[in-house]
Amino acid sequence: MTTRILPVTPQSLAYAKELIDAGEVVAFHTETVYGLGADATNDEAVRKIFALKGRPADNPLIAHVHEGYDISSLVETPAWTKRLRDRFLPGPLTMVYPSKGKVSAYVSSGLPTLSIRVPSSPAAQAFLRAVDRPIAAPSANRSKHVSPVTAQHVYDDFAGDIPLILDGGASQGGIESTVLDCTGAVPLILRAGLVTREMIVAEVGACENYVLQEGEKPKSPGMAYKHYAPACATKFFGAQELSAAVQCYQNEEAAGGAPCLLCEHAVCGQYPALRALDLGRTPEEMAANLYAHLRTGERQATLLIGVEPRARGGVMDGVLNRMLRAFGQDAKERRHDG
Repeated sequence: MTTRILPVTPQSLAYAKELIDAGEVVAFHTETVYGLGADATNDEAVRKIFALKGRPADNPLIAHVHEGYDISSLVETPAWTKRLRDRFLPGPLTMVYPSKGKVSAYVSSGLPTLSIRVPSSPAAQAFLRAVDRPIAAPSANRSKHVSPVTAQHVYDDFAGDIPLILDGGASQGGIESTVLDCTGAVPLILRAGLVTREMIVAEVGACENYVLQEGEKPKSPGMAYKHYAPACATKFFGAQELSAAVQCYQNEEAAGGAPCLLCEHAVCGQYPALRALDLGRTPEEMAANLYAHLRTGERQATLLIGVEPRARGGVMDGVLNRMLRAFGQDAKERRHDG
């Protein structure tokens, strides 16, 4: 199969619709990361996503719709959720509702819920309007690999396996959407992202962070498995272990390797002689840069050494979640793996 990367035009959107109608998979841009999309009402098309990614069957997908789509045809929407939709959508927020069973059961891995997202990316909106149906889509990367923020990243993972990548440019948000369980009286964050707990509390007065219990089936993507991992050797150090991270770097270099630090801007400034990928100064910069730097690191380094940023709260909850998972860390322990 030839994989084409095409800009978003009336012609490429018509081609994308033909492919979706035929049960094929199309990669498309969103403001967070690129998605690997198929018709959410087509069992075989949804199963194709799982097969392409090598994704566990019990890891649910998100249904993406355009801004004008009537989500009440797909899910039950508690009255209090309207304030969140009005405030944050379109945008990087996925909301989990009781499902009406109108899409393939494979999308929700057999759960009685459905995750709905309305992306703000103009490229995504154009694609979703063109197909005018719910599109099931996880991030467009092989399972457990770093999520893609450019069309080239998608091509690197799926060249020859999917027919089309709709190129909307680089994704600016950088980490996946916040996933919010809206099935109870109080919203629960299943996956942290760019819409923060503090922002949600400001709208509806309460919000809690959900912790997956051992042996429990995940309710949304990004909860149960190691994710976002670069294809190179890695080690991780906490914010207070900087000297140990530098020693690790020096040991790898002395052994003839090509180490690289992945760290916040302040750490880069302390060690200008060391090869480093600068995550940035602010939480938003770190979110935008994380996946692109992980992809760069896996190409250039024999050992990628992650150093935990010092900032906490807000968007950093999502950044740290992705960073710890990328380096195979237990978020409760936050220590290096060497």
